[in-house]
Amino acid sequence: MTTYYKEAAWGVWRREAAIVPAVYVDAVASAGGTPLLLPPVGLDPEVLEVLDGLVLIGGADVEAAQYAAAPHPSTAAEPVRDAPELALARGALERGVPLLAICRGVQVLNVALGGTLDQHLPDRLGHTAYQPSPGVFGEVTFRTEPGSRVAAVLGEEAASPCYHHQCVDRVADGLVVTARSADGVVQALEPAGEDTWAIGVQFHPEENPADRRLFAALVAQATTRTEREESSTT
Repeated sequence: MTTYYKEAAWGVWRREAAIVPAVYVDAVASAGGTPLLLPPVGLDPEVLEVLDGLVLIGGADVEAAQYAAAPHPSTAAEPVRDAPELALARGALERGVPLLAICRGVQVLNVALGGTLDQHLPDRLGHTAYQPSPGVFGEVTFRTEPGSRVAAVLGEEAASPCYHHQCVDRVADGLVVTARSADGVVQALEPAGEDTWAIGVQFHPEENPADRRLFAALVAQATTRTEREESSTT
């Protein structure tokens, strides 16, 4: 899984660090996976050759220049993550590595394939329900598209914690919207076709320890892919 790269504190130290909230680690581990952390510095997409699956975690906004836009005053980017994570998203799809892209992750996925982002949802919606206040998660209910990967995992309707002020705007070629909330906000994207198992979600499933279905599905897909590759070499 990808990581933040910013100031953190431990013991008497306060320094730059590659970090990931423990809820992501716990979610992967509880689903039967082995979490491996991928710092953005020195990251080469060739690492996907030795990974069974990939989680693009949430975090700061994607820099607007990545989709040829001027930054909104509220956009707060962490540019060091952008190029390596965009490359990882493309690489996972090209190699067929199972992918779960969360919050910032779904935005990275969309931008990686040529899509754009709405940089500040409150301007369009007139409310801040998706990010009620700093450090406070909202909750979103959404409906999934029949026959989609996310519907197979979560059913026709589900709810999840959420925390974001940006969202998918123009959907990239090759991706399809597979879940929306009642206000029209894109809540899930997937690649068109059935060649690659990948789900991008705008919400935060890792924040719901009672519902690990998306992580379990990722681990199951990763296990199946690995077993298939191993059997093909014997």
